Amino acid sequence: MRGRTYLVAVALLASAACSSPYEDSTPRAGAGNRTISPVAGCGATSWTDPADLSPSRAPARCRPGAPAPKALAKTRKLTIATGTLSAEYVAPLQVALDKGEFEREGLDVTLKVLPTPDALPLLAKGDLDAIWAAPEAAVMNGLRGGFDIKWVAGNFSPDPDSKSGLWVRLKDGESASRVTMAGRRLGTMIGKGSVIAYPMEKALEKHGGGLDRIQYQQLGSADVLTALENGGVDSAWLLDPVWRKVDGQPAYAFLGGQPQGEPLGGMLYGPSLLQRDVDAGVALLRAYIRTVNSYFATDYKSDDAFVGYLAKLLKADRQILRSTPSLRMDWEIREGTTDRLQAAYTAQGVSEGDPLPESETVDRTLYEEAVGHRS
Repeated sequence: MRGRTYLVAVALLASAACSSPYEDSTPRAGAGNRTISPVAGCGATSWTDPADLSPSRAPARCRPGAPAPKALAKTRKLTIATGTLSAEYVAPLQVALDKGEFEREGLDVTLKVLPTPDALPLLAKGDLDAIWAAPEAAVMNGLRGGFDIKWVAGNFSPDPDSKSGLWVRLKDGESASRVTMAGRRLGTMIGKGSVIAYPMEKALEKHGGGLDRIQYQQLGSADVLTALENGGVDSAWLLDPVWRKVDGQPAYAFLGGQPQGEPLGGMLYGPSLLQRDVDAGVALLRAYIRTVNSYFATDYKSDDAFVGYLAKLLKADRQILRSTPSLRMDWEIREGTTDRLQAAYTAQGVSEGDPLPESETVDRTLYEEAVGHRS
């Protein structure tokens, strides 16, 4: 049913260009001297003010099937690095590949599993075209070192019912509202320099802690929960769906997670798509955005058939995938996010220089072009 609905939507969009809210095309600065054009199916709801940090902000959306494909004259081969192919936040890329959305843009896309630290120099040299990751401390330090890299699209923010984030084992006399975090040992997969430093700092400050007042223990993904349960660490950052194992148990408390309405990761481009082939860069984001609008626009886990499809695609357990709320897929980047991230990296002692202005870390113009938004 989804496939038939999608095809009908594409046909309607192709015949509805005259209904665009934009009256003309306007030259736009940014990635070269480019022109922004009206995009059928992407109107007022396809862009939100980056300064809107409201937790209840509705993510930008076009109609299903929009923005319609605009195939490149010549097929372009692109390689996107990602730390994993099985995590739910990678699902839009997996679905776009499986459903042929990249192909409709004239893109031959390969998803390559590669940790961000290994991928960064390859991205900067143009050996990789993009990274599906986050503007971690390593990215910021690379930018200070001369890397031509920009964060060009967001990925998701959590559902209000999600408890992915900072969990603590309570000591005698403690409760979720009264926990002393200073001196605690924290188990985390990435350690210092991850984007979780920003939301973790906010949670710690409420409980007498701070990023410089806790001890870090880097653990494998399968070891974080085990270490928390057996006392190897007394706090941990637990991701979906791992936190379900301790949720509701009186010995543990959830202290906070990623801010709602604010993506902390997504697509990073290097010189290949920022400079040498911007058309391909826009086409890649157009396919990604269309996939979100067609398959992830609302509560996608309310569709049992789609959950089953995702489980097979991600090689995940269907029941475990269904046990957590849908992510709020969101291609936009909030104003000041990289400022807040850099402040957290400085507090952790992993920043190698002065904070970079947002103009050197973020480029929103490519996704704005993809949805037809004029600044």
